[in-house]
Amino acid sequence: MNRLSLYIRQSLQSIYSPQELKSLTRTICCDLLGVDAIDFFLGKDIHLSENKQKELETILKRLRNNEPIQYIRGYADFFGLMFSVAPGVLIPRPETEELVDLIIKENAGALRILDIGTGSGCIAITLAKKIPLATVSAWDISEEALAIARQNNSQLGTSVSFCREDIFDVIAKTEFYDIIVSNPPYITSLEKEEMDANVLDWEPELALFVPDDDPLYFYRSIGRFGMESLPLGGKIYFEINQAYGDKVSFLLKTIGYRDICVIKDLFGKDRIIKACK
Repeated sequence: MNRLSLYIRQSLQSIYSPQELKSLTRTICCDLLGVDAIDFFLGKDIHLSENKQKELETILKRLRNNEPIQYIRGYADFFGLMFSVAPGVLIPRPETEELVDLIIKENAGALRILDIGTGSGCIAITLAKKIPLATVSAWDISEEALAIARQNNSQLGTSVSFCREDIFDVIAKTEFYDIIVSNPPYITSLEKEEMDANVLDWEPELALFVPDDDPLYFYRSIGRFGMESLPLGGKIYFEINQAYGDKVSFLLKTIGYRDICVIKDLFGKDRIIKACK
């Protein structure tokens, strides 16, 4: 290990696990400081200029303050694409990639797709990329999130239609959709103590938390909207809190959906629900 890598790991070892440090060190050196990847992996000694050394110290300070590396980089990887991110949007997760992958595998053609609570736009934009004949729309209540989503839309060359809309205040629409997808807030405040500081201190609460006394708050409203806006045979897909698979499934059944399926993620946790109208 070269001296630069050793210095980075020693500076952050009280906060991050050895596995996290390995990944962070590579990201800091190669992505943020511009160190040649071959030199890094060969363990060659790397000498930074004065400006680069200052840049490194700023990065380390931000990491010690629990700021996510994705916000420091300014982008996050999702489904092989690079999405701009900032504290106003949730950082895309691998579980959400599984949701998107399922939709892509099960659907094709000139579909009308709506993503509710789009955040960075990662779901909507990836679906537009991978189902090229689809017409994709996306809603969010946050203007800050929509600005970032529109930036990603432009950078990644897609034509998703983004709109500020509150699902709890939505006026009856004339549009109909073949697919509605949502990764809504689903964490209760009781679960906060189990969460890392880099999530709690930096990512938007608006995109994370639901009331403890009504954790199905968003699923109920989106599900009811779907019954009005999906044709017979139309599909709805949700990412869910692992603790509420049965409850969301029962809720969708009472609203009127059929063929309801709870799907586990790669870690064996209930994470996706799909249903048909």
